[in-house]
Amino acid sequence: MTIIVTGGAGFIGGNFIFHMLKKYPEYRIVCLDKLTYAGNFSTLNSVMDNPNFRFVKIDICERTGVFALFKEEKPDIVVNFAAETHVDRSIEDPEVFLRTNILGTATLMDACRHFGIKRYHQVSTDEVYGDLPLDRPDLFFTETTPIHTSSPYSSSKASADLLVLAYHRTYGLPVSISRCSNNYGPYQFPEKLIPLMIANALNDKPLPVYGTGKNVRDWLYVEDHCKAIDLIIHKGRVGEVYNVGGHNEMTNIDIVKLICKELGRPESLISYVADRKGHDMRYAIDPTKIHNELGWLPETKFADGIKKTIQWYLHNRDWWEEIISGEYKVYYQRMYGDRK
Repeated sequence: MTIIVTGGAGFIGGNFIFHMLKKYPEYRIVCLDKLTYAGNFSTLNSVMDNPNFRFVKIDICERTGVFALFKEEKPDIVVNFAAETHVDRSIEDPEVFLRTNILGTATLMDACRHFGIKRYHQVSTDEVYGDLPLDRPDLFFTETTPIHTSSPYSSSKASADLLVLAYHRTYGLPVSISRCSNNYGPYQFPEKLIPLMIANALNDKPLPVYGTGKNVRDWLYVEDHCKAIDLIIHKGRVGEVYNVGGHNEMTNIDIVKLICKELGRPESLISYVADRKGHDMRYAIDPTKIHNELGWLPETKFADGIKKTIQWYLHNRDWWEEIISGEYKVYYQRMYGDRK
């Protein structure tokens, strides 16, 4: 079995590669990654010497390179993690999100059609559903919830989802889609909430929180997400969408306060900044379908997962300190420095 994993030098993609090589040592895993700012080659250091792993630097929009790789590797399965994902960046520069997330997806599926595959899997997000009101805790996103996007990022991911389903209906491409809630865990790029707060707290820097911090997210430990995708590509039904959620709803401000407590840092570091444009209030996923069909349930309680995550960042400072130096510092100042 040969699996091409796009975006494998990123957060979730890298963790998925680790999971697959450990669980299926006989599989060949080919990582395709452009190595943008969020793709960190050092994330893959532990698997670079594995004889069943190969890394190839390619932009998924580069049709010639993608087709050449498919011709050479003859993959059985393609799992597409490659995407621009940060909402703030999509508000600042939408075009790159449209190119990578929509046109890149089309390029991959065209290659799949041309060379024949057993499964193309699209890794999507719960953000395609928009948001839920804070005063309705009984409401959850299901696979039949209408798409109602709020940002250029979520719009680009929703567009890709629709394109994937269209390729299934029009060309018979064997596809599946997973829409996950907010992931957290090792190797997450430090522009995201949890690693940003950990890094800043460790350096006694202000902890920027949008608005009042009352926005609610459903948090999913990254290893649980990887196990869900593993199940879907092996046993999930073709042409189906599966929601993957952690049943761990928490407000942003409560998470920041928890991180302060775990690290022994004062809550006085918290700095409220001007809210993000079009900021969604609440995400909450109902994972009943994947549980009933494939037996998946999240295994990691948030209280345990956040402690494991904090410990990882404490013990791997070299990985994230290298990232937050240089270009990222300029971006960080632009995004948060003037939002008082």
